[in-house]
Amino acid sequence: MNNQTRFLLNETDIPRFWYNVNADSPVSPAPVLHPVTFEPVTPDFLAALFPMELILQEVSTERFIEIPEPVREIYKLWRPTPLIRARRLEQVLDTPAHIYYKYEGVSPSGSHKSNTAVAQAFYNKIAGTRALTTETGAGQWGSALSMACRFFELDLEVYMVKVSYNQKPYRRFLMETYGAQVFASPTGRTQAGLAILASDPDHPGSLGIAISEAVEVAATSNGQKKYSLGSVLNHVLLHQTVIGEEALKQMDLAGEYPDVVIGCVGGGSNFSGLAFPFLRENLKNQKNSRLVAVEPTAAPSLTRGVYTFDYGDTARMAPIVKMHTLGHDFTPPSIHAGGLRYHGMAPTLSALYNAGFIQAVAVKQLPVFEAAVLFAQTEGILPAPESAHAIRAAIDEALEAKQAGEKRVILFNLSGHGHFDLSAYNAYLSGTLEDFDYPEEAIANISAHVPQISRAVS
Repeated sequence: MNNQTRFLLNETDIPRFWYNVNADSPVSPAPVLHPVTFEPVTPDFLAALFPMELILQEVSTERFIEIPEPVREIYKLWRPTPLIRARRLEQVLDTPAHIYYKYEGVSPSGSHKSNTAVAQAFYNKIAGTRALTTETGAGQWGSALSMACRFFELDLEVYMVKVSYNQKPYRRFLMETYGAQVFASPTGRTQAGLAILASDPDHPGSLGIAISEAVEVAATSNGQKKYSLGSVLNHVLLHQTVIGEEALKQMDLAGEYPDVVIGCVGGGSNFSGLAFPFLRENLKNQKNSRLVAVEPTAAPSLTRGVYTFDYGDTARMAPIVKMHTLGHDFTPPSIHAGGLRYHGMAPTLSALYNAGFIQAVAVKQLPVFEAAVLFAQTEGILPAPESAHAIRAAIDEALEAKQAGEKRVILFNLSGHGHFDLSAYNAYLSGTLEDFDYPEEAIANISAHVPQISRAVS
């Protein structure tokens, strides 16, 4: 079996519990604050947006939370997902490193996002919710929640960042096929959208703006609609840990253990889903995997942002959280990794990074697509641009191992396929794809408002 490539589990191996990192984290969580009063939020405030079961998961310190059987039954449509050793990529790189990837693109909607979409739709359904609102960047989250809402007979409004709405029309078509309504954000449907359009009619949109619109629609619906989020919050990261729990079993099947665990980060969900169970092993069982989060240089909230309290959305309607942030009114450049164009990072992940338990690197768009094309040509899978950030970092790790002449076991999360991102690949192959760095003038944008929040909180 020395040449085994795929390491597979059975349906009976689907995890029965999500892992809650807050049970073992050495970092105390900061309070979530009301966007107007700056006081800690109450369950009543959050109940306008989320069902109570998700609120309880948000603040829970239980180590394991049982996955409801109706959710596990739907998970069987794609879980367990395969762990694959990238042998052909290793050969091309001529590296002594062993490269493994957990492939979440086998889900019906095409990404890891279905892991939490199904859970959130289930908890909303049993709470009596009839309709949800949400935002989406590249459309992976919107596609996953559209599918999940159809399974549980919930209506859905999706506010899709305008630049991605235009770049990735087939994502919109998929969402509409599942039955969702999709709007290019900023829209004229909300006060938040109208305010943005009044100052800039051609605004490309951002996840912060799309969140504002989705939150506003839910908050002003008199309880008729709830809000659903695809990343950032603790309960979302919790649901994704099925990825890492399966990967631990599969690395056992491979007879190896990762020296480094890698995932791309926008809000933090797919990285955390893979990395948090391995972090538990570091903290509790004396393992020593390096955990590396990879973000775009165009939106480098971990590597260039400020760790402080900030709003989760542009219109300052969502709760204030302590996180690594580029400023809630920062609009990232129009890179093709739309799922990574967020101004902040998950508070749990931010705290762990700030305390040194997680590493982070930022990579440019052109090297990311170079890695994506090489991966497609060797492994046969066309990766989503978001996932390609993890591939770039994995290749760099493998080349470092080659230079050092050492074996290194690398595990990364291939969080979704890129079948709806072919316009981005066309731009790269035709030589018209731009590269982006973090706009230096945005640093002043952070200092213009973050200290005001911090002073009010303190």
